[in-house]
Amino acid sequence: MTTEGALARFSRELPAGSILFREGERGEEMFVIQSGQVRIVKRVANGDKVLATLGPGEFLGEMAILNSKPRTATAQVTDDGPARVLAIDAKRFEHMIANNREIVLRLIKKLAARLDSADALIEILMHKDPKARVVRALARHAESFGQPTPQGVRVLLDADDLAAQVNVDAAQTADVLSRLRRVRVISVEADGKILVHDLDRLFDFLEFLEMPQKFGGETSA
Repeated sequence: MTTEGALARFSRELPAGSILFREGERGEEMFVIQSGQVRIVKRVANGDKVLATLGPGEFLGEMAILNSKPRTATAQVTDDGPARVLAIDAKRFEHMIANNREIVLRLIKKLAARLDSADALIEILMHKDPKARVVRALARHAESFGQPTPQGVRVLLDADDLAAQVNVDAAQTADVLSRLRRVRVISVEADGKILVHDLDRLFDFLEFLEMPQKFGGETSA
């Protein structure tokens, strides 16, 4: 079988909003995203929290087949378009790990990056000021996961995703984003995704918001 034929055999086309797997399910496959975007969502006490939005080249679902435990989050194709993924079952995945050093190294690097991301999210959630949480999360996503474009850095989150991730209500999040739009630090695209035009100014705004916490006060910004 040719490489193209093998890829076609394991490739799946999924419409917008499709569920790849649900939190709590037994994991029997991992996935590699070929095109489109997949949102990772975790159930929490006050609703669903978006942990990440993954794009082409990213993989997901590997932990459940490595440790034989239930899925720890739900994976769903984003609403702005279909996605194509490669589905790899546990036996084939184990064979790939046993016979391909490059895959093992990539897996280790990805797991390390996810640990760093989790640490960064914990640090963000420790901020008392909800506005600072929104801006810090936006800056982190732009710097670490954003897609460079001629107009700036495209962040694979919309306002609702951002609000859920940092546990800030939609109205406060919208207010922060509106202020950033007015000073042309960001804009919002037709699909709701955020485009950061000036990352340096975004960090300057974050520093301004965090100053009162550093000195024991509260910001009125």
